Amino acid sequence: MGFKPIYAYIALGSNIGDREHYLTEAIRQLDASDHISVSGRSGIYETDPVGVTDQAPFLNMALELETTLTADELFTVMLQIEQNLGRTRELRWGPRTIDLDMLLFDEVRQDDPQLILPHPRMMERAFVLVPLVEVMQAHSPQQAVSLKAHLEGLEGREGVTLWKRI
Repeated sequence: MGFKPIYAYIALGSNIGDREHYLTEAIRQLDASDHISVSGRSGIYETDPVGVTDQAPFLNMALELETTLTADELFTVMLQIEQNLGRTRELRWGPRTIDLDMLLFDEVRQDDPQLILPHPRMMERAFVLVPLVEVMQAHSPQQAVSLKAHLEGLEGREGVTLWKRI
């Protein structure tokens, strides 16, 4: 690869069927993709649903990826993996086999309706920030400290509990 890889951070969530299987299979497919390497992963957290609360709890985690893809190319790979794993989009914030959200892509800031970076709602969501702070400690410690400070004042932290380390 002639390009220096950049770091991207993504959130994963699942609350249908074998939730852990969907998370691990999404990780496997990401890592098997050309120009993507999974370089860090948080523990798996069980979290209360947000938005539509009448549904099963989620398993959530965050990944650090090294990639030479553009943000849009990575986003396309993520959408394909969701499709491979049976994701349907019938109800906003509804149940799903797998959900992959790009949170941060290097220092990129963009306001494209298809892909807004940084993720527009990540700072409101403890279920995103708890695993993100965990996975960012290795390569982005200053950013992790800043996000952790923000997390301290956020409601909903108690709904995010460590479920398993993989």
